[in-house]
Formats: sequence, structure tokens, C-alpha cells
Amino acid sequence: MRTSGYSGLHRFKIVRFSGYEFSLSSVNLAVPADEEELANCCKSYDQRKRRVYKAAPYSPNFAYTGAQLDGLPGTGIGGIPVPAPGDTAHEYQHPPPGAFRGPCPGLNALANHGFISRDGVTNFDELVAGQQNMYNVGWDLAVVLAVLGIAFDGDIITEKLSIGGDATNRTAFIGGLFGKEGGLNSHNKFEVDASLSRNDYYLADGDNYTFNTTLFAMMTETVGTTSSPQDPRFDLKGLGLYKGLRYQQSLNTNPKFYFGPKQLIFYGAVSFLYELFPSSTQGNTPNLGNVASFFGAVPSSTNPGTFTSQPERAPPEWHNRVKPYSLVDAIVQLNLLYLESPVLFGGNTGVGNFDALGTITSLITGGTYTPPPTPQELLCLVYQLVTDDDPDSLDHLLDLPLDVLNFAINKLDPVFGQLGCSFSRKA
Repeated sequence: MRTSGYSGLHRFKIVRFSGYEFSLSSVNLAVPADEEELANCCKSYDQRKRRVYKAAPYSPNFAYTGAQLDGLPGTGIGGIPVPAPGDTAHEYQHPPPGAFRGPCPGLNALANHGFISRDGVTNFDELVAGQQNMYNVGWDLAVVLAVLGIAFDGDIITEKLSIGGDATNRTAFIGGLFGKEGGLNSHNKFEVDASLSRNDYYLADGDNYTFNTTLFAMMTETVGTTSSPQDPRFDLKGLGLYKGLRYQQSLNTNPKFYFGPKQLIFYGAVSFLYELFPSSTQGNTPNLGNVASFFGAVPSSTNPGTFTSQPERAPPEWHNRVKPYSLVDAIVQLNLLYLESPVLFGGNTGVGNFDALGTITSLITGGTYTPPPTPQELLCLVYQLVTDDDPDSLDHLLDLPLDVLNFAINKLDPVFGQLGCSFSRKA
């Protein structure tokens, strides 16, 4: 970043930022004179604001899977109690005043246990370490999920992200100057229609992030039909059925319903209910007790089959996965989940007026997804969907700015490159 100006209150003339030029000739700003002074000033302010709430530092006494706040892999050795006995830094705490929470139960629980910043404004290194340490998510999958969130909803310079709503003044390098950063609540980016437990954006006046206990009850009832109503299991078969029902529900009620190609990626997140939330000391069974705790659902004692809500947390005496849940593992599961209830990709132009998408890739044509013959081909499809300009509505192409694209590629190449996937942007 280059500025023409001097210390104190002065008039900016031109700001050049990674190839983009903005005229700010009419804006008076009191800022330090150079980049280093500006960075130190902002860093100092940010540390003062967040000292109480940032993620608990790494401790060799409570190493979990050994991932530190450096973006690198941990040991991948799990089966660990979370929080570990005596580890007060990772005990559940109620979200502090003004904290951000959003549509992802797993991230909300990470914040409530201090594996990422308890105020919900986190960063790349926290996300990568936190997922590994709490859930034993594989490093490769943790990187992909962190990149998805930051690239679409956060700030690629500071590598910060709100796990809930707009926190631009906290996430951006110069808060708000280059536009809003909406956090994970932003519609049709990380958050999508036909969610497991959140309302569609259009049907709830923009509230696509509040936990809907009625939807959770519907999910519980649905998975009970494929396992046992008395002991429902949130497994592949039950959740595959429920995803199909939610699709039909949104299709039939939401005039602006949209189910785009990136939705395929988020089938992987559905698998977390039976791959990450079960306790390894309970046979990795995706039972109601464990899943409800991570969603913040509390069964009613007076009205069976209904729920109230509380902040998300790990269940009592819960142990994480023994082996890491890798990117390849998630890719295999997202494919299986989709095939339980195959649906068309596209969206509504009014209820009863569904338009299928055209050709997105050789595997998604006319709104229909054709499963690839090998997991590697599906991995490369996911890489393409993350890094290409794909529609985020029927009439709008999500055009990734070059800087965002470069951020994603630089972070993801160490993961996808070793799997034989190469970047190829559509013309």
C-alpha cells in the first residue's frame, strides 16, 4: 500500500492496493505516516480490544493434537478428552457481550471453548489449529474450510473472519474503507439455503443464522425414521434423507430459493454430524445427546419431541476422533450424502418456477450432477468450485477478485497440488 501524505490529519490523494486504485481525494483521515507505523498502530489497537477473548495459547500440558497457532499440521493423534481435565483455558464459557456467533454450530462451539477467539472474530491460524485440536479435523480439510470462510466472507490481508455477522471494523486492514466484510452470515457464500438448522435468508427477513429448534426437531424425527425414534442416529442414511426433505421444503416455499454448485461442497459439512460430533469413547455413535450438545439443542422435559436452545458446547466427558478426518474422507462422504437424495442445481424465480443451471463443469450439466468415477476427480472438482467464478444466484456470477483468487490458490495449492489437481480458471 502506498500513500501520499504525512503524519497527523491530512488529505489522502491516491491509494494503490494490490493493483486496484482508489481516489480518496475528498477524505480527511488521521493516520500514521507510513505502512509500518500504520500496521503497528492497528495491531496495538486490535490487541488491546481482543486481549481477553483471543484463542487460548498452545500449552504443552494440554497439547490436544499438537496443532499450534501457526497454520501447520499437528500430530493427528486423537481420542483426547475435550476439554482435557484441568484445562481451564478451554472450559465452556458463555459467549461474552457483543460476541459473534453464526450459522455453523461447530465453529460456535470452537469459540465457546476458546479454541478460536471467544468473541467470534478469528483468523486463519486459529481456525486451522482449533479444528485440529478440538475435533481432530485433518490439517488438509482444516485449511480448505478456513480458506473458504476467509476468501468469501472475511479479509484476505488480515486473514480474519467473523463467524457471525459483519465485523468489518475488526476484520479489515482499514475497517470499511474497501467495503463490507459480512462474516459467515453473508448469504449464498458460506451460508446457503436448505440448511440443516437455519432458516432460508429470504424466508426469515435475512436471519439465516439463528438456530431454529423446529428444524432441529424435524431433523431428529427424520433420522429417527431410518434408525429408531427412541434412539435416533444422525448417520449417513438419515441425514441424506433429511437433506432431500429440506431441499424440497425450500423449493416449495422460498420464491428466491437457490441451490448452486458450491452447495455440493457443503454436503461435506453435513457429514460432521456423524464423523466429528460422536465421542470416540462411545463407539463413535452419532446419537442425539452428542449432536444436540454441539447444536445447542436442549430436549424439552415437558413437551417431548421439541427443543429449546443454549450456546453450543462439547458434551460432558466427550473425546474427539482417534484418527484425523481428512479432506479425502470428507469428499467421499459428501458424494455419498448427495447420492442418498439427488437433487437438481438451480433456483426459483417464484414458487413453482424452478430453473436448472446450465453447464458448470463436465460433472454438473443442466442442473444434474454426475458423480465422478474416482475420489481424486471429485477432489479436483471441489478445487475448481472453490477457485472458479461460479454463480451465487440464478442471475449473478460470483466473480472472485484476483487478490482473493490468489489468496485461495496460495493457501490451497499445498493441499490440492499433492493430490494432482491443478488450477484452471474458466475463460
